[in-house]
Parts: sequence; C-alpha cells; structure tokens
Amino acid sequence: MRKILGFSSVVEFATGVALMTDPSFVARLLLGAVLAGPGIVVGRCFGVALLGLALASWPGASASGRRAGRFAGMLAYNALIAVYLAALGAGGRADGILLWPAAVLHAAVALALAWAGRAGRQAET
Repeated sequence: MRKILGFSSVVEFATGVALMTDPSFVARLLLGAVLAGPGIVVGRCFGVALLGLALASWPGASASGRRAGRFAGMLAYNALIAVYLAALGAGGRADGILLWPAAVLHAAVALALAWAGRAGRQAET
C-alpha cells in the first residue's frame, strides 16, 4: 500500500505543479480544450489543492509522520492559495466580492497552522 500511496502522491504533486504553471496546457492534454480567463484561475487553484493533497498523502514511516504529512499539506495549501488569491487581487486580474476575504481567511489559517506547528515542536523539545 505504501508504494501505491507514494506513486499516487508523486503523480498528484507533478500534476499540481503542472496545473499551477500552465493549466491550459494540462487541460489541452487531458480534455482537448484550451482554458481562458476564469478557467486559468480555477485550474491554478486546483493545482494548489493537488499539491496539498500530495503532501498530505505522502507515506510516513510512523503515525507521527502521517500527522506531519497532513499538517504540511494543509499548511502548504492554505499558504499557497492565500498568496495566489492576493496576487490575483493585487494585480487587478480578479475582483470578486469574496476574493479578499478568501485570501485573508486562508492566510489566517496558514498563520494559525504555522503557529500551532511551532508551539507543538517547542513542546516536544
């Protein structure tokens, strides 16, 4: 099972990076269609989510390794999606009513996770 999980994690990680880099290219390969406008944004958000899933699913050697993987996945997802959404808003490429609240929410969750992770590491030492 670890080998299958590891393989799946590698595939999802690579797909996530590809989607974050060029979602239209991935859509063309998978669907035979070209993405434009909001499709590019949604494709990149999906890439970030796949990256987080890959990190969360990475096979750990122990229960603590699995917890660390889930933690790293959620931290990476929230931090990356906050940065991406903020970049969209700051660059004027998106202006939906929930864009900034979503960016702030994800940033707050990422900061809370980072703080909790740091507090947990300090408690272990």
